[in-house]
Amino acid sequence: METVAFISTEDGDDLIVSFAVIDPADPTGVESLTLLRTPKYEHLLEDWERGVSVSFERYVEDDEELLEELCLDQKSAVVRLTTSLRRYELDLRKVDEKEMTAMRKVLVQMNYDRRIRLVGV
Repeated sequence: METVAFISTEDGDDLIVSFAVIDPADPTGVESLTLLRTPKYEHLLEDWERGVSVSFERYVEDDEELLEELCLDQKSAVVRLTTSLRRYELDLRKVDEKEMTAMRKVLVQMNYDRRIRLVGV
């Protein structure tokens, strides 16, 4: 399980949820795991390219990783992401409630067409 130091969000033309994951090799450093969707321009993409893209600094070689499911267990403060390529398990206990609320809001906006399965959001 990866520990998240904080979450940043944007809800403009780009919808972004970015998890600052503590680097296990360097506890003073973080790596970004970012969820991105741009509804304004998505109609220009092929259907199979549409959705929430996932990028993690640890896996820079991967191009097309799309989010399939996000499960938020608020009681244990854990989020589980299932993508087209892998699974992530994130510990959100260090994240404050304001950031959690902003994350949930942007995730709902990202899922306007129900392409992803959101559980616990």
